[in-house]
Amino acid sequence: MRFVITLDRDEDGVWIAECPSIPGCVSQGSTKEQAVTNIREAIVGCLEARAEIGLPLTARRAISRFRSDAAASGAERPRGRAGV
Repeated sequence: MRFVITLDRDEDGVWIAECPSIPGCVSQGSTKEQAVTNIREAIVGCLEARAEIGLPLTARRAISRFRSDAAASGAERPRGRAGV
């Protein structure tokens, strides 16, 4: 299964990785590569935790709404999108 992630850099130079389709699934790293490795591990952990407590694995409705809201507002696409 592949997930879209976002990569962004904070003011301290740390790379922040997020998987928008899994609520709360965020990680970081001192390099892009480390952030991607860490978010892959976080995705597995988040999916396992959500399955254990009976939550939906992903939040497709929220992502679809976010995309349509962004398109309607003319917002730019987030920088650093990648699939993992």
